[in-house]
Amino acid sequence: MSDEKQNPSTTETADVLGRRQFFIRLGAGSMAIVAVGSGLFGYDFLTPRVLYEASPLVNVGKPDQYPVKSVTFDPANRIYIVREDTGFYSLSAVCTHLGCVTAWKPELDIIACPCHGSKFKKDGVKIEGPAPRPLPWLRMWMNDEGDMMVDRSSETEHRQFVQV
Repeated sequence: MSDEKQNPSTTETADVLGRRQFFIRLGAGSMAIVAVGSGLFGYDFLTPRVLYEASPLVNVGKPDQYPVKSVTFDPANRIYIVREDTGFYSLSAVCTHLGCVTAWKPELDIIACPCHGSKFKKDGVKIEGPAPRPLPWLRMWMNDEGDMMVDRSSETEHRQFVQV
């Protein structure tokens, strides 16, 4: 009979040790989760945020591929190449209102924004619409191989024509 009866102090000690082990493991697991999370956030914070953008320098080709008195839209680079009797110049095709890409309308001889109705002459001067400024002229030059180059990141204040 003494084997069938268990000592009450032994069962309490076994339960307390089990409960104690549970809370120790719960605490250690929580601390491990916090450590891993902190490590991931720290790694994310220390990794550089680099934007890989295309070069602002664009090779637009040889001058002979553009007819005189033409406006050529380059959709990949969002620029216009304009050839006049006096030479070449380049305009940004991004509207100065809200950044929409404009479109050349040869039948009207204007550049028009399809979003909000701004209209520009082919030299970039604003005709009408909500655009606050004219389309900017971009720096353009001839390289040593005879190709025309445009710097999309460099606006020119004064009207510069590239002579051929």
